[in-house]
Amino acid sequence: MQIWAGLGNPGEKYRLHRHNVGFMALDTIAETYGFSPEKKQFKGIVREGRIGREKVILLKPQTFMNKSGESVRAALDFYKLDADDLTVFHDELDLAPMKVKVRDGGGLAGHNGLRSINQHLGPDFRRVRIGIGHPGHKDRVTGHVLGNYAKAEMDDLIHMLGVIASEAEWLADGDGPRFMNDVALRQSS
Repeated sequence: MQIWAGLGNPGEKYRLHRHNVGFMALDTIAETYGFSPEKKQFKGIVREGRIGREKVILLKPQTFMNKSGESVRAALDFYKLDADDLTVFHDELDLAPMKVKVRDGGGLAGHNGLRSINQHLGPDFRRVRIGIGHPGHKDRVTGHVLGNYAKAEMDDLIHMLGVIASEAEWLADGDGPRFMNDVALRQSS
């Protein structure tokens, strides 16, 4: 069993923020694989299903970004899992928009959701880093991260989310390099 946590902020007004791309990825995965309806659990929204041979719990913490670790820790404790069973989907300033990379462990890069999870679990969990690009100057970062995707970006966003979902079986099998390769190939075609 695995837990895949998408990071974002709860509420309709945040739905299209770049900071919520983790939530968007989980929603697309749930739709693609026919996951269960949403239920409230672990200070979050949970959906259950299978990807390939693996049972996967999708978790969208509803604690706001800076307390995401509370929800993730509660879910891991309930299922008696550890950080090796966790994948976190999150926005990444240091990647070009719509680029997707997988990494085990690593730094926090100023991301409050990752910081919270690190405080509750330590740094050793798998991350699916979804590029949102850097706005160019540090004074514009907050507005960029907490801003909606532009209408001109929506087709690329929808395509990227669909590609992530369609290649998710590689993640479930633990093959991050194959996932990244196939996502990149499908995005370039």
